[in-house]
Amino acid sequence: MSSQTPALRLEGIVKTFPGVRALDNVSFDVMPGEVHALMGENGAGKSTLMKVLGGIYQPDEGRIVVNEQPVVMTSPLQAKSKGIMFIHQELSLAEELSVAENIYLGELPKKSFGRVDWQQLYSETNEILGRLKVGFDAKTKVGDLSIANQQMVEIARALTVEAKAVIFDEPTASLTDAEKVVLFDVIGDLKTHGVGIIYISHRMEEIFRITDRISVLRDGQYRGTLETPETDEEEVTQLMIGRKLDLSRNVSHHELGGVALEVRGLECGKLFHNVSFSVCRGEVVGFYGLVGAGRTEIAETLFGLRDPTAGQILLDGKETAIHSPADAIEKGISLVPEDRKGQGLVLGMNCRDNMTLPQVNDLKAGPFVAEGAEISIFDQYRDRLDIRTPGWKQLVGNLSGGNQQKIVIGKWLSMHPNILIVDEPTRGIDVGSKSEIHNLIRELASQGYAVIVISSEMPEVLHVSDRIIAMFNGEIIRTFTSDEVTEDNLIQAISGITPEKVA
Repeated sequence: MSSQTPALRLEGIVKTFPGVRALDNVSFDVMPGEVHALMGENGAGKSTLMKVLGGIYQPDEGRIVVNEQPVVMTSPLQAKSKGIMFIHQELSLAEELSVAENIYLGELPKKSFGRVDWQQLYSETNEILGRLKVGFDAKTKVGDLSIANQQMVEIARALTVEAKAVIFDEPTASLTDAEKVVLFDVIGDLKTHGVGIIYISHRMEEIFRITDRISVLRDGQYRGTLETPETDEEEVTQLMIGRKLDLSRNVSHHELGGVALEVRGLECGKLFHNVSFSVCRGEVVGFYGLVGAGRTEIAETLFGLRDPTAGQILLDGKETAIHSPADAIEKGISLVPEDRKGQGLVLGMNCRDNMTLPQVNDLKAGPFVAEGAEISIFDQYRDRLDIRTPGWKQLVGNLSGGNQQKIVIGKWLSMHPNILIVDEPTRGIDVGSKSEIHNLIRELASQGYAVIVISSEMPEVLHVSDRIIAMFNGEIIRTFTSDEVTEDNLIQAISGITPEKVA
């Protein structure tokens, strides 16, 4: 690979914003037919570097070289004309238009007199969709697709040009396991055609599965490049955050309290059925399963977002009915949702207002909200959760993923709940912030909170949980204690294999 000419090279890139040196003499290259991971904590400079490459930002120093030719990128459209394609984590689709119109937006094939050649448009689109093995066609309206399928439309855009380099930014964040396999096949196909791939992800298992090299940024500086087959997760992590992480299994060192929540025979239509479990004070119960197993739907039912069709919910041994989130909050149940940006935060509001939003009516002084009380609550949980922000006036949308998640957790802790449900606590968060969130969950349990953690990441549920509930197709297959669970029996359980079938 060293004898080849890079498909793309960035040399000595410097980018400064008022008071912040976001990129400090960063160099990076990707070879034809290579999958090159770009890793770093949130705020390390990855997004800024890619925005420089895409023409959104102009570098203060340094240059971009494509096929040994220096270029000046002034817009994403120009980057595309140079064969540089971006697959963004945040969807940028027109939901009222068809799949075909979205894929070829701005470049629709034309006939005479400027008319759109619909037959050619649909034919070329369906050919691309066939490569992706999706279950929809060119005429489908994008707004009718699931988030995962919308992500596949984003990916399809990269297949419309003769790309020299394709940048994938957290492409699997909303994909199912089956869709991930298709994505990796597409990346493999691009690789065999000599396309350079820049792969940005926090998911170590993906990095070690598909990449050839790993480059690391920390605090806006280039920290080194590793050959993927010659390194391991510990070395990459240490390069990213400058310290080792505790990746051990959970071992509780405190006594559990009484049963805070008990569920008996809970059902919700066809989503899940005959679900029974309990959570004690001081305990973390993890829910693990494939997409569609019913985990999130159980959380939404406990929080009053769905009405159960059968079963009982008991709090401190007393049966209760929860018909709305207001009911749940009043009864001491809080939910940190899976989609923190869409459901947990108002990105255009500041940190203080996000933190105090659920209790704003309780903080009024006459017709006005008592600003001093709001600031006091924010300051308390900023310190307690180590939320890194210049101050309460900072817009939440400008924070890193880890700090956004801490704002959501702080918002609910300030309500003093008895039961905290956390759905996908570290989705889209770097490994350093993951460790902080995991430690926070364990600390909350030690303080007497009853915690439910829903996660699609096996290392996460193994690391934080006292017990793990494995789900398959809407039902609980098996419950494991932390000292009896293994990766093999956990995988068997979420695949629907019961202990009787194993025997």
